[in-house]
Order: sequence, then structure tokens, then C-alpha cells
Amino acid sequence: MKVQAAVTHSQGDDFKLEEVELSEPNPNEVVIKIVASGVCHTDAVARDAGLAPFPAVLGHEGSGVVQEIGDAVTTIEPGDHVVIAFASCGHCENCLTGHPSVCLAFNDLNFGGKMEDGTYRIHQNGQALSTFFGQSSFGTFAVANEKNVVKVDKDVDLALLGPLGCGIQTGSGTVLNKLKPEFGSSIAIYGSGAVGLSAVMAAKIQGCKQIIAVDIHESRLELAKELGATHAINSKTTEDVVKEIKEITNGGTHYAIDTTGVPPVVKQSIHALRPLGQCAIVGVTPEITFDVHNDIMAEGKTIMGVIEGDAIPKVFIPQLVEYYKNGQFPFDKLVKFYEFEQINEAFADSKNGVTIKPIVKMAE
Repeated sequence: MKVQAAVTHSQGDDFKLEEVELSEPNPNEVVIKIVASGVCHTDAVARDAGLAPFPAVLGHEGSGVVQEIGDAVTTIEPGDHVVIAFASCGHCENCLTGHPSVCLAFNDLNFGGKMEDGTYRIHQNGQALSTFFGQSSFGTFAVANEKNVVKVDKDVDLALLGPLGCGIQTGSGTVLNKLKPEFGSSIAIYGSGAVGLSAVMAAKIQGCKQIIAVDIHESRLELAKELGATHAINSKTTEDVVKEIKEITNGGTHYAIDTTGVPPVVKQSIHALRPLGQCAIVGVTPEITFDVHNDIMAEGKTIMGVIEGDAIPKVFIPQLVEYYKNGQFPFDKLVKFYEFEQINEAFADSKNGVTIKPIVKMAE
């Protein structure tokens, strides 16, 4: 089937809307007509840092309508509204114990460019194009494995739901699935982009008493307060962020999430914890040097990495949709829509901080 896709031919290239050939699905796969796709920082990293083999069709926050299913598919039907999440094998120890985001084959399945059976679904002029996250949602149609396709309610705007498959799932899941802060506890969230603001909303759902948003953009901090933050700190204008947080919390936060990946900010997140505090790092972070004894061990602190919010997408994404429908998780306030033809503009606006969560919509 001939479809339109945003093709990345080599590292750092702009996206080019071109015609490609999409193969028929395998027995365990489905064909999805993409309605919209979120634009995520990971797509930018893949394009600019060569995270996936080129040429490639990126995109990994797709939502759409199922058009065709393989003979072995049993949980999805044509006409279903779906969100496409990350790929996982489904049979390794981590998948079987409810942690598919740390699937032992995660890197191969999501960044290796091939589908689970080692073949390709997208071609152009006889050349194979890499698939990203088992979906490649920067196209008008996509093929995905049944395992990473999540059925969602039809009474919610489908174009809005794609980012639930990655960025918004990451922030909210880190709170609700991994840290699980106690009612009345304190949490600081460093970075108020889509991931950080999703964590803010989740912390409010969880009943945290003090929810502290830290960022350098006043507009994002104002939105953080609207979404549930009890305090907002501009780290550009605040002389000592750690001191400020310890004063607010009478000794430091119980929990912290760093979404920035900026080494000095990561250190702040750890220094501002109280003894026995826990810090989750979800941003791509370069090497950092710690004083392990004084920063961590002596006060019993925990530092952990969290991928995709430690979520089981087929369980967690429908829960987020319910929170949204109930008015508890208004993630639509993060979103700005772009037409598919504006995908390069959407990326630029995201990189420059103009838009918190861009979503590109495919033509009807």
C-alpha cells in the first residue's frame, strides 16, 4: 500500500513528506490509519543523534483507527480507536513480571529499525526504511504488533491521545507506577515540559501535599500551578534552589523527578531530598560525578532510572483516559496541533520551548 510518510534520510536532516510502500501485516500485526502523532524529544534525538538506522520513518506517539488485522490478532478489531505504545517482546522475565518498558529486547525492538521478526514493513524505491518504536507514526498509515496497540474509548478526541503512548505516560507513570508517593508527602519535579507537567498532574491525583515545579520559563511554571503545583521555582532567578525547597518542605522533599537530563539540575534534585528520599531520573542524562557517601549513602537516598513510566500500556493508558474524562488529568492544556505538512515547524517550536507538546494531525 502506498502511503505518505515523513522520511528522515540521514542524520540531522529535515523531515521530507514522501511516498513510501507499506507492507501487509504479519498474522500478529495490525494496520492503523494514523489520525495524529505526538512529537517527542526522543524523535528529535533519533533524528539529530542517529538513534536509529537511516533512512527511517520516525514517530512513536501515534493514535489512529484500525483498518486491517492479521489472522492471529484477537484483541483488536477493524474500526477500533487505538494508541500505539512502545514495543516489547512479551516473553522475557521483565515483560512477564509487569515491566515491559525494561524488556530485555527493548533497544532492538524500538531503536533497531526492524520489526520483531527481523524484517521491514516500510520500503521506498526498493530500499528498506527503518521502523521506530515498532510503529513509525509519522505517516498516514502504520503497521504495529498487536502487543503494543492499546484500544481506547471512542468518545474522546482521538487526535489528542497519541502522546499517552510515551511522553505523558512517562511523567504520570513515574509518579503513579514507580514512586507511588504517600498521601501528604512532598515531591519536586524538575522541568515543566510535557513529561514534567504530566508528573505534576499525577502527583495531584496521588494526593501529595507539596508539589514543587522547577523550571526556567515563567509561563510553564504558571501552567504548572494551574495543573496542581503548590509551589513554583524559577531556577534562573532563584539564588539557591536547594535551600528554597528545603525551606518549603521543612527539610527536603520525599520524592523528586528530573526530566531535564541537565547534570547540575540532577544534582539539585538529589541534594534537595530529605534523608531516605527517592529521585527518579527520566531524562537522557550524560555522565555525572557524585559524592556517593555524602550525596546518597549517608542519608539513605535512592536514585533510580525510569523508562516509559514503568507502565503496562494496555492497563495504564485507559486509566489515563478515564482520569482525563473525569477532569483529573487535563493534559489537553499542554497540546498544540499542527498539520502534518508543518512537522518541521512543530519540531522547531518544541526545541525552542514555544510549544510544550506538539501533535501533528494527518489529513482526513
